[in-house]
Amino acid sequence: MATETAVDVVMPQMGVSVSEGTITRWLKQEGEQVEADEPLLEISTDKVDTEVPSPASGTLTQILVQEGATVDVGTKLGQIGGAAAAEAPAAPAEPEAPASAPATAETAVETDAAPPAETPTPTAAEPSAAPPATPAPSGNGKAFVSPVVARIAGEHGIDPAQVQGTGAGGRVTKKDILAFVESGGAQAAPAAPQPTETPAPQAPPAQALPAPPKPPAPAPIAAGETLPGETVEPMTAMRRGIAEHMRRSLDTSAHVTSAIEVDFSRIVSTRERLKKEYQAAYGVNPTYLAFVAKASVETLREYPLVNAEIRGDSIVTRNFVNLGIAVELAEGKGLIVPVLRNAEGLNLLGLARGIADVAAKARNKQLVPDDVQGGTFTITNPGGYGTFHGTPVISQPQSAILGTYALVKRPWVIEDELGQDVIAIRPLMNITLTYDHRLVDGAYAGRFLRDLRERLEGWEGDGE
Repeated sequence: MATETAVDVVMPQMGVSVSEGTITRWLKQEGEQVEADEPLLEISTDKVDTEVPSPASGTLTQILVQEGATVDVGTKLGQIGGAAAAEAPAAPAEPEAPASAPATAETAVETDAAPPAETPTPTAAEPSAAPPATPAPSGNGKAFVSPVVARIAGEHGIDPAQVQGTGAGGRVTKKDILAFVESGGAQAAPAAPQPTETPAPQAPPAQALPAPPKPPAPAPIAAGETLPGETVEPMTAMRRGIAEHMRRSLDTSAHVTSAIEVDFSRIVSTRERLKKEYQAAYGVNPTYLAFVAKASVETLREYPLVNAEIRGDSIVTRNFVNLGIAVELAEGKGLIVPVLRNAEGLNLLGLARGIADVAAKARNKQLVPDDVQGGTFTITNPGGYGTFHGTPVISQPQSAILGTYALVKRPWVIEDELGQDVIAIRPLMNITLTYDHRLVDGAYAGRFLRDLRERLEGWEGDGE
């Protein structure tokens, strides 16, 4: 039943290390009815995108923080029930009072700002008489141009004061300078300096000035400026977190990648045998990733440094594996690595079910930050899109990440029952191990991959 008393909607604490969140979308609008625990809005942190359920049933009477805003944990985002009118008008009422107050500093600033806004009107009258004459609108009074305008003017040898500006206060915009260049103004500008220099040979260099667009824009694009065909959108909190984490990983670890080819013949036949059974009895698809995860967890027992981390001046090894599984969010909106804790205690069915569950939670925005923390070893699976090789970036502070790639049928040299080499068609997969060379040596990583391959190629039993 709807609540009569006001209930605050606040930015939730999404994990011990998360102090703020960004509103990405309100799923309900002011005046709409919402039920308790129904998804109310979506938020993004540097770790996860997730839905926030409604704390109560009732009418969403206020939305106080708009989409795109980033606020601290505990900030009031909106209100369910209660009276909305009490707080909503109060905010607009205050700005109106200072606007009418005659003697405030803000009023003085606004008064000074008004004339420039009106200045273009008289100036606009003058250009109407000026156009028939030459394009020498030096009466613009433009003292400032943006870096983009300055760069274009410099490349074409144009004095911005010669360009008639259409921006606020007669300012020359990028559109103005480009129109001036297209109208032939670029040649008119270099023509002026030529008479000063008597020698005729100087004409070719002046003509060559427009040609050197070789220095491809050393001047940075100013904030707010875009080039034709560009679209600008702010980075999400998650994308900023990914960018920081990936850059920090490359700055921290000495990345090295080793690769190995694995014959999946036995696993293909085992999977075919288990697939119907698992789907009928448990609703689970035993993917190839589950087989790799099972073999990896078993191999990590013998190679603890691949499951370790450098902590200060110490090396930390474990007798457990918190397995991270990289999951891509829809439409390339981000990459998230939920963690299967104590994966060493899971059989093939448990790993298949766990991988499917965390992937679904990630794509349905049901993860919380604690679900993506504490990983000790990660597997990423870009092979689902057909890629056959890669060099993944280690998730700090782990010491390694395993990459699985496309399973493809290729000619392969095998030994027949007579001990002769023959060519057969086999399902092969490239598997890579990217490791921190500060801790893991190449030979150690090579032995890990060798033993992992032996487990996969010699798969025995159903792994249950």
